[in-house]
Amino acid sequence: MHCDGLLQAQWVLERIAVRLAEFGLEIHPDKTRIVYCKDADRRDDHDDTSFTFLGYTFRPRLAKNRRGKHFVNFLPAVSRDAVFRMQRKIYSWRIPRRSDKSLTDLARMFNPIVRGWINYYGFFYKSMLYPLLKFINRKLIAWATRKYKRLKRREQREREWLRDIARREPGLFAHWQFGIRP
Repeated sequence: MHCDGLLQAQWVLERIAVRLAEFGLEIHPDKTRIVYCKDADRRDDHDDTSFTFLGYTFRPRLAKNRRGKHFVNFLPAVSRDAVFRMQRKIYSWRIPRRSDKSLTDLARMFNPIVRGWINYYGFFYKSMLYPLLKFINRKLIAWATRKYKRLKRREQREREWLRDIARREPGLFAHWQFGIRP
């Protein structure tokens, strides 16, 4: 709920608690709190200036207006916990150890999941997803070095090999379509 000030926020919180109590429900004391939405217009100092909800962390972030001028706005982006969970999922795929698969097979296996992450978390402040998607590219490079021995211990050649494929087939992986190519 958005409120004009602390007093109004406390009143609304109290009213919500009363309304929930009518149905035998209660507000969770650890998960419910009043947060100050700090931005370029609201510059006061408060203890709580961020919160996480549905995998997004809402906090003051740098934004750009229509004229290209930067300012601070209270915006959502993928949370650290969500990035950590996605990274753990990528580790569980064991991409470098799937040398029996082709690049097309890997794309077919992982694109639906990566596309879902991009569609959900890339809607707001998509640049926070870039490190995770670059991590997938690093795993693909590691896969290539295990599959093709001529690329082993030649970092530049490994990256160039994957870059060439991304140029030829930019739609092969979902994150390449998103713009994160090797």
